[in-house]
Amino acid sequence: MRAAALLLALALAACSKNGGLQLVKEAPETRWRMITTDQDRDRLRNWRKAWVEALPKARAANAAAIAAEGALFEPDQALGRAMPPAGDYKCRTFKLGAQREGMRDFTAYPWFNCRIGREGEIPTLVKLDGSQRPTGRIYAETDARVIFLGALELGDETIPLDYGQDVKRDMAGYIERVGTARWRLVLPWPTFESQLDLIELVPA
Repeated sequence: MRAAALLLALALAACSKNGGLQLVKEAPETRWRMITTDQDRDRLRNWRKAWVEALPKARAANAAAIAAEGALFEPDQALGRAMPPAGDYKCRTFKLGAQREGMRDFTAYPWFNCRIGREGEIPTLVKLDGSQRPTGRIYAETDARVIFLGALELGDETIPLDYGQDVKRDMAGYIERVGTARWRLVLPWPTFESQLDLIELVPA
């Protein structure tokens, strides 16, 4: 009986806030699993395979560029506190490993503008300029990794798609912190061009 009472007390304490009993809300880290498509579950499940296949090709194409960025291109470099703080960021995209012959194994794009914001209680990531603009939500996963689900906005489009509307535009990946104020969004098996896309984010 004492054990049961102790468990009940702990449960009530966990549910209380400012002295009042609150309904337990669904944790954000469970939500992305409920809405992720089968295609994107496979992408996220096979993230390491994407690195293993894409990184050697990128190194062969431009070893100096890969080496110059240090931890950015190393797959196991998560430092904790993966959720980027809200604010404006500079961001740049790298494409690693060609999907087919005739395409480049390493492409580096210039810096653009990104923003970490909020949609209700869910953090969001929006790339503000450039011809390919990911936009989507960020879901808590672990301290070392958070999940991004979004869609790709192209060209002069002004209304972004919601995740799940077009499988060819859907994007699924994860965000990690790889430096004091340096994050990366890793997108394994993107629909177009490469085997792995990586977007670096640093505060503007």
